[in-house]
Order: sequence, then structure tokens, then C-alpha cells
Amino acid sequence: MAMSSVQSSVGIILISFTVGFLTYYLINDLEKEKKKTYMEAVLGQLINFIIFVWVGKVVLNFETFIADPLVVLSYPSDSHAFYLAVLMSATIIVMQAKRGKINGTQFFNAFIHIFLIASFSYELIQIIWYDNIFSLRYLGLITLLIVVFMVMQKFGPSTWLNLFILLGWVVGSLGLAIVMPVMIVFGYTMVPWFLVLVLILCGLLIVYRKKKEGVVHGGN
Repeated sequence: MAMSSVQSSVGIILISFTVGFLTYYLINDLEKEKKKTYMEAVLGQLINFIIFVWVGKVVLNFETFIADPLVVLSYPSDSHAFYLAVLMSATIIVMQAKRGKINGTQFFNAFIHIFLIASFSYELIQIIWYDNIFSLRYLGLITLLIVVFMVMQKFGPSTWLNLFILLGWVVGSLGLAIVMPVMIVFGYTMVPWFLVLVLILCGLLIVYRKKKEGVVHGGN
């Protein structure tokens, strides 16, 4: 029964992200080849994220893994493994963007589009199929962010738009995590301390971006 529940959750996540990728491909104004490039980049990072979740699960349960690996590997990942995977993935993405291996603005633009639509699809399924009323508030937050993102997209993708949407998601999710009994994203519980940590990282990114722009303008 538990395995069936896990398979069902994984299936819903796959459907949700498929919708996210499909809408990005159909809606975005970039050339077809460029869209494919950024979709592949996002998919690659999602695969890395899944690997990091498994790594996190092993690291956080290392003693049990040494004694009986199958117990750890067969058991669903908890939220702490998810948090570790998020931080590891974010570090890799920032490093690749800084080294010029990926176009940071376009990559994050693609990721945010896919993430928001996938989140909307996931929460909508939770409400319609599972009658999960706890998803209503988060669905409202995601809907608002999608509207703002799509409207602002008409002026073209920008680093500040990406940061604004990310900041809006973190602040909104933190507010929900405080007032709601439980705040869940793709089946993982979001606790306030983790969202505060992400908020601090967002603040550091904003400061870094402003300093970078200040150096560029100063050089001119």
C-alpha cells in the first residue's frame, strides 16, 4: 500500500513537470533550438536533484545504510534529504552560471516557468483528485506568481524578474508555513527555518547582483 502511494506521488510529479515543460515549449518566444537547449539544461538539473535526494538520504541515514542498505534505499526520502538536495543543486547551478557554462538568466527563466506550472498542476491534482483543501492557499500563491511572471515576461526575461519571482515564492511560502498546520511542496514538508535560510540566500543573491551591476556601471 505504501509503495503504491509512493508510485502514485511520483506519477503525479512526472505528469506535473511534463505539463511544465510542454507549456514552456509552446508559450516561450525563443527559437526552437534555444528552447530545447534550456529545457535540456533544466531536465539535467532535475535529474541531478533526484540524485542529490538519494545522496542526502544515504548521508542522513549513514549508519543504517552501512548496516542494511536496502532499508535506506527502499524507504521514501524525507524532507531533510530534500532540503540538502535543494542546497546542493542551488550551489551547482550558481557555480555553473558564474563560470559561464549556462546562461543564468535564460536558465532560471526556463526553470521558474516550468516549476510554477508544474506546481500549479500538482496542487490542482491534489485538490481535484484527493480533495486536499490544504493545497488551496499554496495554489493561490502559485497562481498569483504565474500571472505576475507571465505579464512581466512580455518585457523579456531578466535576472531581476527571476529574483523577484523567487523572492515572492519564498516569502509567500514562509507565510503559509507559519499560518498553516503543514506546508507541502511536491510531497515534502516546508518548515519555516528552511525557508528562512532560502530567504537569506535570496538576499545574498540580490546584494551580489546589485554590486555586480554597480561595478559595470562604474566601469562605464
